[in-house]
Amino acid sequence: MTPKKYTKKTAKKVHETRRKNYFFRRKVILAVLVLALIGTGFYLKQSISYYYALYFNKFSHKKLHNSEIESARIQKILTANLDKTYGFDVSHYQNREDIKWDSLSIGNKTIPLEFVVMRATMGNRSADKHFDEFWTKAQKHNLIRGAYHFYRADEDPVIQANNFLANVKLESGDLPPILDIEKIPKRKTNKKLIEDLKIWCKIVEETYGEKPIIYTYYHYYKDFLKGEFDDYPLWLANYNDVPSPTPNDHWDFWQFTENGIVHGINTKVDLDIYNGNSWSLKRLTLD
Repeated sequence: MTPKKYTKKTAKKVHETRRKNYFFRRKVILAVLVLALIGTGFYLKQSISYYYALYFNKFSHKKLHNSEIESARIQKILTANLDKTYGFDVSHYQNREDIKWDSLSIGNKTIPLEFVVMRATMGNRSADKHFDEFWTKAQKHNLIRGAYHFYRADEDPVIQANNFLANVKLESGDLPPILDIEKIPKRKTNKKLIEDLKIWCKIVEETYGEKPIIYTYYHYYKDFLKGEFDDYPLWLANYNDVPSPTPNDHWDFWQFTENGIVHGINTKVDLDIYNGNSWSLKRLTLD
């Protein structure tokens, strides 16, 4: 086949077209790389800030300190869960003047606390004396709020549910109701305890249209509750040197220390991890 011949004018035009296409492709590739770099930087922003602060801008609380072992354990958990969402929980054990609600963070001030869970009621009749004030301040400072009932195992589940509902008015954007169960009954069987817990959950669920979150310690869950509340959101407390609160089960929240040192709080608090990002946490809240 005879090779196609071009005039000088045509050859110049072909060359210019190829040259334009070449530089256009280079610009497209460069733009994609820049966008990928920006996206990666945004995704790793918290990690970069955390590691920088860890080595060059370490925060030391003026009043509060932990042992080296506890500090190392907390740091290891933070490092392994930088992609998750953090919060804390409070009750009347914290003094109102100890909390500066507008500046709460951990991880050398690099990890913001985005939700707070508060004890609202206990047993048949008791209510937490700081709940109303903490509840209002959390909303004012744009924290996702959660309220929990401390369940007294030998008391009446219906009265306890009504106590919670009388003292807590959840709104859109709040976490579902939370049931805190930690104690073994002295005057009831374990079977009766499970029945009563389900009664509490049913009453509260019918009011808010959402299944309550179940809070307990890992071993309590494993020994007494596992298999009974599998379709409920699970919040586990585990203060051991472990990579997650449970080795086998799904979890939604992990209370990983009761010795949390927070920038903005002058007393130690319980710290929590939500097993997802902030958008996922917001989808869990009430409509």
